[in-house]
Amino acid sequence: MSLATPEQSEKLFVTRRVLAAPRALVWKAFSEADHLLKWWGPKGCTMLGGALDFRPGGRFHYGMRGPDGSEMWGRFVYEEIVEPERIVFVNSFSDPEGGLQRAFFSSDWPLEVRNTLSLVEENGMTTLTLRGGPIRATEAERAFFDSMHESMDNGFKGTWDQLEAHLAELQAQA
Repeated sequence: MSLATPEQSEKLFVTRRVLAAPRALVWKAFSEADHLLKWWGPKGCTMLGGALDFRPGGRFHYGMRGPDGSEMWGRFVYEEIVEPERIVFVNSFSDPEGGLQRAFFSSDWPLEVRNTLSLVEENGMTTLTLRGGPIRATEAERAFFDSMHESMDNGFKGTWDQLEAHLAELQAQA
């Protein structure tokens, strides 16, 4: 069994979105529970709740209910936070108590995925870039992750749509 870090993977997942909002507001949407719980997750899912401890070593633990009524849980473990530029976190599925758990849809999904979120502002617009790859993963897990890039891209499009709508709502209230 070969284990690899994202840096060793040839195929990191990358998604980008240009947001019509200043970087400080986008940062707030990622760093404050009241905001994150309003937009994070796949379209069609309802947040069951969550807890955020936004600091290196801290966690975001959340639950969602899918359109079919099923529950799923996830967590971020924050490794690095450089306000307002970058957040590095390890994302995984979890149980309701926050313990590490295999993905409900495949035993070949990696237990942990390290993500680097970068925010760059230019002329009042913020480019969000998320890069991620499995860590401590088997070759089979890395191969499955690589095969899911298109599906992940479609899922994140819905998540970023929700973020965009949330940011627009915040700006309209200001």
